[in-house]
Amino acid sequence: MPAGLERRYGRGRHHFVRFSCYHRNEHFSTPGSRLLFERCLETIRARYDFTLDVYVVMPEHVHLLVSEPAQHTLSVVMQALKVSVARKMTPGPFRERRFYDFSVFTEQKHVAKRQYIHCNPFTRGLVEHPKDWIGSSYRHWAYGEKAIVSIASTWTYAE
Repeated sequence: MPAGLERRYGRGRHHFVRFSCYHRNEHFSTPGSRLLFERCLETIRARYDFTLDVYVVMPEHVHLLVSEPAQHTLSVVMQALKVSVARKMTPGPFRERRFYDFSVFTEQKHVAKRQYIHCNPFTRGLVEHPKDWIGSSYRHWAYGEKAIVSIASTWTYAE
């Protein structure tokens, strides 16, 4: 861990997480590669017992808004997720070792991070509307569509 970096876990908070592909290569540039990531994410989410509120898989990086896992630290979960994806991807380095983590304290910040994550493909000019991006929880939040990844939202709580 870099000098001065302190991760704070164990307080039951949500975390905004971002990690990049190795050298920011576009390993998730196709819908199929983003689908592969989503399958791995759902497997790891269920195995480590955490909630996933929002996600987007961009061509060269990923954003998540997650709860702390029940048994392990977020660092253990991120390592497991990256290893899981790397084993299924084409040969060559896939992941950077570290990830960026921001504790989300308030509902206002939670909403702001959700909007930021969902609008990322649009902001980058990859789609005309966030609903068009394959590899995001936007359609679940906006329309209640079920996806591979189980999302903690008002739609799922209603069920």
